[in-house]
Amino acid sequence: MENKVVVIVGATGGIGSALTQKLAPTGAKLVLAGRNTDKLANLAGEDVLAVATDITDPQQVDNLFTQAVDRFGKVDVLINAAGAGVMKQYNKLTPEDLDFMLDVNLKGSFYTTQAAAKAMKENRSGHICNVVGILGKHPMTMASAYCAAKYGVVGFSKCMADELKRYGIKITLFYFGGVDTPFWDNVSLKVDRKKMLSPQTAVDAIWFALNAEPQAIPMEINIQPESHMFL
Repeated sequence: MENKVVVIVGATGGIGSALTQKLAPTGAKLVLAGRNTDKLANLAGEDVLAVATDITDPQQVDNLFTQAVDRFGKVDVLINAAGAGVMKQYNKLTPEDLDFMLDVNLKGSFYTTQAAAKAMKENRSGHICNVVGILGKHPMTMASAYCAAKYGVVGFSKCMADELKRYGIKITLFYFGGVDTPFWDNVSLKVDRKKMLSPQTAVDAIWFALNAEPQAIPMEINIQPESHMFL
């Protein structure tokens, strides 16, 4: 990963933070994006560019990638690890709930993937890692709005992968089961976080994909906790 320019969206979250710690010693040039300006400010450094970004705003997303290219000259990797959850019965979801799920989880991922692809096409290479979660593959009670957004991420990612392969750009989708991160702090469902995957497990899977041999394309990686598997 030495001298690779890696954009991590959701860098101050559980997976993003663990991934930053994993990549920092490797010589990668990190571009960290998130909405928590205080946490981001503490992460900035010589080989780290921290950019406060609301991914639901396409202009802010464009600014993120413009700053990345201006600072480091290119973008090699995008890791989309940002997300939010609203878990309610379908008849209790408000229009605001649905808009929030679609804006953050679907549109935000679309805007960042689109902007990354634009930057990567210049070098005819790149790797986009979209952390979808298992609810982008399997439905679950109380998750209709969340699943709607995540299924959408899978759809556009597969379409873009087909369009971008001629430019040497790979897309990998990660279907993690529950990961014990602050994501669950604001989710009303009762869950046993002790039985969830650790952020390090998710990071190890992303690391594997990023370090696969050049001709290999790890298209989908599905890891779930033993206590709650979807088959």
